[in-house]
Amino acid sequence: VACDRSTGRVVGFSVFQDPSFTGTIPSTIAGLTHLEDLFLHHLPGLSGPIPPAIGKLANLSRLEISWTGVSGPVPSSLGKLKKLTQLDLSFNSLSGAIPVSLRTIPGITLSRNRLSGAIPQMFLSESAGQDVYLDVSHNNLTGAIPAAFAAVNFTHLDLSRNGLTGDASGLFGRGKELQYIDLSRNAFDFDLSGVVVLPEKLFHLDLSHNAIHGSIPAQVVDVANLLAFNVSYNRLCGPVPTGRNMARFDLYNFQHNKCLCGAPLPPCKK
Repeated sequence: VACDRSTGRVVGFSVFQDPSFTGTIPSTIAGLTHLEDLFLHHLPGLSGPIPPAIGKLANLSRLEISWTGVSGPVPSSLGKLKKLTQLDLSFNSLSGAIPVSLRTIPGITLSRNRLSGAIPQMFLSESAGQDVYLDVSHNNLTGAIPAAFAAVNFTHLDLSRNGLTGDASGLFGRGKELQYIDLSRNAFDFDLSGVVVLPEKLFHLDLSHNAIHGSIPAQVVDVANLLAFNVSYNRLCGPVPTGRNMARFDLYNFQHNKCLCGAPLPPCKK
């Protein structure tokens, strides 16, 4: 428990890695009206739903409930927390849809749950001017990603291991702040060549296990900080670009495509 030195009010509450901690999150936690940080981490005995009353904690800036047994929906009331900048509800048993009310929170981690349905069209639509971190990997999300995502200033985006479909090319572009993007193990289907310009700050790009076609953009060799690059298990064709950073990547990163060729794959046919 952390208290404000001048007022004595409780501003922080944390419980973590305690297997003897059991029960549910009480709605009376809303009585801690000055709470700024709430962390409940690695508590396997914690169960039941996340109480909507947490949405009354108007001063909350960071909320983490992760690696627990909590279940039920993500409360839409969390969208009322206008000071909330970091929300981590990963590694739980949460289900249902992602509430569109979370559209103003710049840092969201909802990975490793049982969330389903489409990503709301207006999700993150009010994050203009902010760097956005989003991880919704390892869920059961379906449908196309919102067209408005093309205007969101993502720095970290992980949509991997869902059932998402359609065109994700709008996520890329010159001048974007994107550093990490993982779209792997979905059903995205778009042309990687021509329209896709990789952001200059990108260091991690995983597009594996989709239905992406076209060719690998030659510009990839100019992304100096690219440390992870995987386009395996797609429908790509043409030569693998060579030189500069491409020496970091081996057969594993390009295998099982329609007709990619050139080192580290077999030579292209003349």
